[in-house]
Amino acid sequence: MVHKKLSLLLCSMLIVGGLAGCGKNNNERADAPSDSGSASTSSTNSNAASDSSSNDSSSSSNEDSPASQEKVTLKFFTGKVETVDLINSFIQQFEAENPNIHVEQEYQKDASSVIKVKFASGDVPDITTVVAQDYIDQGKYLDLSNESFWSRILPAIKDLCTDIKTGKQFKVATNVTMAGIFYNKKIFSELGLKEASTWTEFQGNLQTIHDKKPDVVPMFLAGKDSWTLGHLIEFMAHGVVKQQLGVTEARKAFINNDSGKLKFDAPGSGIDLLAGHLLDLKKAGLINKDALTATYDNQKEAFTSGKSALFTQGMWVLGDLLKLNPDMAGDIGFSPFPALADNLKPVTLSAEDSVYAITSESKHPEEAKKFLDFLFKPENLKAYSEFLKQPSAFTDVNADWGPLKDQASAALAAGVNIAFTDSPAGFSGDDAGRMMQELLAGKYKTSQDFAKAYTEAWNKGWGTTK
Repeated sequence: MVHKKLSLLLCSMLIVGGLAGCGKNNNERADAPSDSGSASTSSTNSNAASDSSSNDSSSSSNEDSPASQEKVTLKFFTGKVETVDLINSFIQQFEAENPNIHVEQEYQKDASSVIKVKFASGDVPDITTVVAQDYIDQGKYLDLSNESFWSRILPAIKDLCTDIKTGKQFKVATNVTMAGIFYNKKIFSELGLKEASTWTEFQGNLQTIHDKKPDVVPMFLAGKDSWTLGHLIEFMAHGVVKQQLGVTEARKAFINNDSGKLKFDAPGSGIDLLAGHLLDLKKAGLINKDALTATYDNQKEAFTSGKSALFTQGMWVLGDLLKLNPDMAGDIGFSPFPALADNLKPVTLSAEDSVYAITSESKHPEEAKKFLDFLFKPENLKAYSEFLKQPSAFTDVNADWGPLKDQASAALAAGVNIAFTDSPAGFSGDDAGRMMQELLAGKYKTSQDFAKAYTEAWNKGWGTTK
């Protein structure tokens, strides 16, 4: 039901070309900084420090409250490579308006693994884009349920941000995203190919490209960046469970590690099917030879230069594609992931994106909320959506987010809409991607061997032996 609502809302957004603006949010926080014992006095922003000194000398009220002018450092930890530079520009604006708060952004490719080390070592960020269910269960995040911004967010997105177990919101998402197959429309047109609904059709398209355009890689994998391979499992293999159970029941099955419903190691499971299909593609030469060493950047460059015909990715990649080749806008196609078996349907990710959480160990939660409120200003969310080429989850943001609106709408209608997977922190999408690297490297003799090893790793991640 959640994703049916989200699909209807998103399709409406796509058809009308955006959401109507409802005015600015003027509820910006003015909370005082934390006590001096927990504040950082270091800053790399000399202008902000200068502004702070100026304010100290000109405001009698500040002289009466020296603690309110003490420099606070917020640590912001992210795994979202596409937005690092944009967020840095927002940070500069925020610091100019709030000279007593300094924000340090840290990006890591393998963020879901690095956050484990941070929680274990005590080097805990104040704000993070990395959220996992067992960390929610352990109380690692602040409860955001009573924040005022929820009244501005699409109800379906709020539902997806709601913890199944407690009914509370420990994360907030600013955007709606989709994921599926990005393909070169010009190549498809030249070869008379159509979007594939079944795996047989999909592999047939790849074979035709291989035979008739030998200089073009049919399907490009960015295997060095493990998260890209992890997404194949999350969207395609897990998509089998998600379409069979529906969004809410699937979330419960993943969170509760209900092996009777997940059945990862069963013959013909999504894990088994995907592993077998990828081994077939490799054997037939339908993926790039450097699949294990190619990067996410290589994937984008190959596609925009016409050296590859298609790849799997989320809508977050669109901004980079257009930056690399603006003239390609009309030649980019988008379709659902093909069904892994004849008795299944194609799937399209339709879910929350750009998630933020405040950690419960943060010594500066009010300053962290103030920074989020700044990011959530309509004008900043508009810039963010147009940069990422994704629709906003906020109803007061009217963004012209990109050229794939019609195709995204068609993909949502053609495929079963699925959500992200609630994975254990002990076995993240990056970890799953590393197992896929091993699969492509020849570690597992059969798809069933891989499915059994995957199930064991998944259960270990949840701390079970089911």
